[in-house]
Amino acid sequence: MHNGHLCLSVGVLDVRRLRLLRELAQRGTLAEVAAALHQSPSSVSQQLALLEREVGVTLLRKVGRRVELTPAALVLVEHTTQVLQLLEDAEAAVAAVGGEAAGTVRVAAFQSAAVAFMPQLLADLAHRHPRVRVTMSQRLPEEALQDIRARELDLVIAVEYPGYASPSYAELDRMALTSDALRLAVPTTGPWAGAETLADVADAPWVMEPRPAASRVWGEQTCRAAGFEPEVRYESDDLEVHAALVESGHAVAVLPGLMVLRRHPAVRMVDLAGLPRRSVFTVTRTAIAGAPAIVACRDALAALVPSSV
Repeated sequence: MHNGHLCLSVGVLDVRRLRLLRELAQRGTLAEVAAALHQSPSSVSQQLALLEREVGVTLLRKVGRRVELTPAALVLVEHTTQVLQLLEDAEAAVAAVGGEAAGTVRVAAFQSAAVAFMPQLLADLAHRHPRVRVTMSQRLPEEALQDIRARELDLVIAVEYPGYASPSYAELDRMALTSDALRLAVPTTGPWAGAETLADVADAPWVMEPRPAASRVWGEQTCRAAGFEPEVRYESDDLEVHAALVESGHAVAVLPGLMVLRRHPAVRMVDLAGLPRRSVFTVTRTAIAGAPAIVACRDALAALVPSSV
């Protein structure tokens, strides 16, 4: 370090290794970086050691069983963020020259959005923008927002529960898509069939998503506000399982409006106090928000999604 600037021993640095350092700054551990980028921890460690030799200064130091970034590494991470942004700006600018939407868009969506939106989105894009290729993975919104920052994704369909704001990052562009109601789902027969409020199912077994899903946190807090601790007897991140357990009379659940948009489970839906709703939105990186393929995907989603469900 000299006069506040990082003195590099070489003129050209490997962008892939710089990206690994930035990921480590964001995720905290080598294991998390390796899992996110589909590499082994030893490979990540070796690449960072090579980067350290390239720059000629210490970038990592061991603190117990973890590694910590040095001040020099944090300076490098700051510049890496700018470099990656410039590269994406350049790619988006080149794509915009042709004007035609083309290329691969890596999309992630939470389950009920994937079921409700993806089949029609793919059909519409195939018809209107045949040169756009979409890949899709189902992920929790919390994970997907980290992965899009890591440039593992290009577009995320995410959700926000009442009172639980999603993390906000300057490099991400958020656009509202729709909102859907959160309702109590009870069986059509049996002891909970006549429930009108949450308090009426205080002694019922529940099915919820596993922690730390936002839906689980919100559901438990909502039950506590109604005066009871829910007995979460069943856990699944598949809402079809939730619906099936309610249909068969084994549990009650909170089901979102998107869940019943394409399928109408044989359950009774009960409005909750205050009529709570989730906010559904799309997120991309600001640097590629104007790329024709991203614009095409967002426009297609906006055209097929009702303003509220």
